[in-house]
Amino acid sequence: MSDETKSAPKQFSLFDVEPAALNENASPATPPSGRFSNFIVYVDESGDHGVQSLDSNYPVFVLAFCVFYKRHYSEKIIPALHKFKFNHFGHDSVVLHEHEIRKEKGEFKFQSRTHKHQFLSELTDIIEASNFILISCVIDKVKLRDKGDTNNPYHIALGFCLETLHELMQEKKQDGAETHIVVECRGKKEDNELELEFRRMCDGANKFGAKLPFSIVFADKKVDSPGLQLADLVARPVGVNYLRPTQENRAFEVLKRKFFCSGGRENLGEGFENWGLKVFPPPESEKPR
Repeated sequence: MSDETKSAPKQFSLFDVEPAALNENASPATPPSGRFSNFIVYVDESGDHGVQSLDSNYPVFVLAFCVFYKRHYSEKIIPALHKFKFNHFGHDSVVLHEHEIRKEKGEFKFQSRTHKHQFLSELTDIIEASNFILISCVIDKVKLRDKGDTNNPYHIALGFCLETLHELMQEKKQDGAETHIVVECRGKKEDNELELEFRRMCDGANKFGAKLPFSIVFADKKVDSPGLQLADLVARPVGVNYLRPTQENRAFEVLKRKFFCSGGRENLGEGFENWGLKVFPPPESEKPR
């Protein structure tokens, strides 16, 4: 028996996550019965929004909107993610952060390579089996700077994502109700700037020239929100795929079928470029929608 086998955790069988059980059609496009829409949106980003000093290894900013049907989210995704935590940590108060997992910090100091591989594989399986719609924007900060564009990359990406979310809510017959968009707190100054920009866009500063029925909710970074944790996990693979499209990227292969796309549910994984996934500045060859 190898050392890795001896050191592998022994309690993974406490729960069977059964990701396949999550994969049911749980997003009917039916009008909401009350004030609030049937969907909830969780947002996170990857990379920083500064353009003066760039990280040569990751010179992009990525914003990710994960749109969940509330019933599926509450009945399937939350229990699955908490069972996953019980299996790996013995309790469910751990907050999953992509950076800490990747760097193996804090709670994520794995017992062996086998343990880390199993952890990542099970987590990817949960993401794959979870029904959510992904809307994302990649800001190429090098090209942005070269163009002399001084706008905040976060605000640029926010505009694209809010407009696309509005199109999705129209498709789902939810545009007559209020949809909450949950973001992590980043600091008083940053939060105030973001809220001001969010409200400006929703008040009509968008390509539709219309009021958007969205409300922003700020959540503390320490809050145990499965939706925010999943959004945190999906943002970086989108950026990595943009920077290194030929590199093996299982996470992005899973996410391709999550993007809002032009062909609807019958063509998942196709037609998402310049639709559910936007790049700015756009490639010169890209035709506008």
